Amino acid sequence: MENVAIQDNIAVLPITAQTKTFSVWELFWGAEPIVQLIMLGLVVVSIWSWAVIFFKFQSLRQVKKDADEFEETFWSGGSLDELFERINDQPRDPMSATFCAAMKEWRRSITKGALRSTDLAQTLQGRIERVMNVTINREVDMLEQNMGFLASTGSTSVFVGLFGTVLGIIHSFESIAAQQNTNLAVVAPGIAEALFATALGLVAAIPAVIAYNKLSNELDRYTSRLESFAAEFSSIVSRQLEEAA
Repeated sequence: MENVAIQDNIAVLPITAQTKTFSVWELFWGAEPIVQLIMLGLVVVSIWSWAVIFFKFQSLRQVKKDADEFEETFWSGGSLDELFERINDQPRDPMSATFCAAMKEWRRSITKGALRSTDLAQTLQGRIERVMNVTINREVDMLEQNMGFLASTGSTSVFVGLFGTVLGIIHSFESIAAQQNTNLAVVAPGIAEALFATALGLVAAIPAVIAYNKLSNELDRYTSRLESFAAEFSSIVSRQLEEAA
């Protein structure tokens, strides 16, 4: 009976669980210097890749808009010579640049009297087609600038983040060896740093991969559009040569 009375008088203390949260800054400053360098590099690469993504999408949107306006003028039935005189000084998009390059070759041949020579007239269309192909390749190469950076970011950022993860895990084992304690509180900071490095690698890689695939498809479609225009303009040149003959 006395034992029961004693137990009844014991105060029950509430048990509270203290949770430790890791902020981004704590994870960064608590990491090893080389891991900090990796994290900082991934952040810089991620910011730069987003800048490239926005710039490339804006550029493609603009060249498509300019191509629509040029094609509307080109197929309106107006004089191609007048169109050439108007835009020759500063072509605004790859399609108008292709048109100007072809017209320059056409006018150069007319000036030299190529249309009066059957042999030269037969090679004129081939020269115009080559000029257009060279111009298309040059313009597409300009549009594809920095695409290699997006591809490299998408393919390597994850592995760089994993490298930081490995270093963070090694740091955790070093803490265990130094303190001779396998308590989770000892290894948790190192594991958190390691996972944070992996997360930064994914943050840099995922948008770059998605944007690269999207931009590649858009560039392929636009290149096909340029090639179709070149083929149509080549047909116009062929008809002009037949009429001149």
